[in-house]
Amino acid sequence: MIFFHALQVNESQCTGCSRCMKVCPTEAIRIREGIAQISESRCIDCGKCFKVCPTKAVYVKQDDFESIFNFPCRVALIPAVFLGQFPNDISVSRIYAILKEIGFTHVFETESTNPIYTHAKNKYLHEHSDNIPLISTFCPAIVRLIQVKFPGLTDNLIPIKAPIDITAMYVRSKFKKEGKYKDDEVGVFYITPCAAKIAAVKSPVGEEKSNVDGVINMDALYNRVWKKIKEQGSGYKEVKLPIAQLSSDSILMSLTNGERRLSSARHSLAIDEIDNVIEFLEKVENDEIEGVEFLELRACDQSCPGGNLTCNNRFLTCEKMFARAHYVAGKERNGERTRESELENEKEYLYNNIEVGAIEPRSMLSLDSDIAKALEKMDRINSLRKNLPQIDCGICGAPTCDAFAEDIVCQNADIQDCIFRCKDSE
Repeated sequence: MIFFHALQVNESQCTGCSRCMKVCPTEAIRIREGIAQISESRCIDCGKCFKVCPTKAVYVKQDDFESIFNFPCRVALIPAVFLGQFPNDISVSRIYAILKEIGFTHVFETESTNPIYTHAKNKYLHEHSDNIPLISTFCPAIVRLIQVKFPGLTDNLIPIKAPIDITAMYVRSKFKKEGKYKDDEVGVFYITPCAAKIAAVKSPVGEEKSNVDGVINMDALYNRVWKKIKEQGSGYKEVKLPIAQLSSDSILMSLTNGERRLSSARHSLAIDEIDNVIEFLEKVENDEIEGVEFLELRACDQSCPGGNLTCNNRFLTCEKMFARAHYVAGKERNGERTRESELENEKEYLYNNIEVGAIEPRSMLSLDSDIAKALEKMDRINSLRKNLPQIDCGICGAPTCDAFAEDIVCQNADIQDCIFRCKDSE
């Protein structure tokens, strides 16, 4: 199967500095002839290479904003973290209004279906308590990480749609019932804080096609909205939204511990940042972790506020989201309803369509379709490893000596690329 990858390399800007290669958690990057190359079978679109590239040669392949105008009905699916990018004096209702002014006809927050997602997940936890730890599929980079690096744990992934997909499904069902638009007239566009969610929409795991039509870079949309705010000036008179859009729990959903605090599991853990996640999953794979029923794993530090397409400090974003949740919680205590109450009419439909197909492992390294030849190549790799210096200098264009040995056997590198081996042969 071919997987879409949002992260690409602009060869004309790449200097071959190898920073991206050194930080990649799945060894997906090689430097060949002075240019970074990303392996499609290994890449999980975590975005670490994007963050460290000094020349911006690593870029994110995304949909053009103008593509929204291909649809009469243009829906913006915005995560709560997008609203957390703005200063405290810029209200939610003002941002909603500007989004409609620049082209969208409707705005929904992706976490609005959080109650459906949480209920389905807790139900799955209860029914599959013999297969612990069960792992959240909220973060697509984590799903791909497990497929690629920890294939033995794919059965532990909870096979239900993430909130972005559930909300897109809800939007389509809602408009279909209202009869205002045909399904092909509704364009659903997600505003993403990270590259992994672009890949998840373009190449969904466990599904043939996503309910989302396009994905727009959060940083780019933030700049469009901020420009409008500047043009409006201080004299802007806003129209308040009739009810709060999200509950306090849903606002915090995309933060670290956002899922865990709503989990029915007796013992659960929340771990963020990809290297921390890998370290922990290695312990899980080696049966060093006991009794943990549920894992909330996120690829970015502080979860979605630390996404590689956000534009403000992740800690300040978290603070703003907590402030918004606190404000809404006060309204909830006074009996005020949120927009989530609109889900009542769609609950049965969403629950019946919330599961995804089997999440299959992905092979990082396919030595040969013939088992005998594959074993022979593995013996050659092990032999080469013993003869390499094992200092992981990266000068050969591979991140480690072990990776270099694999490249040689797969005919993607030559032993002469190792300068230490060359010196030994002189």
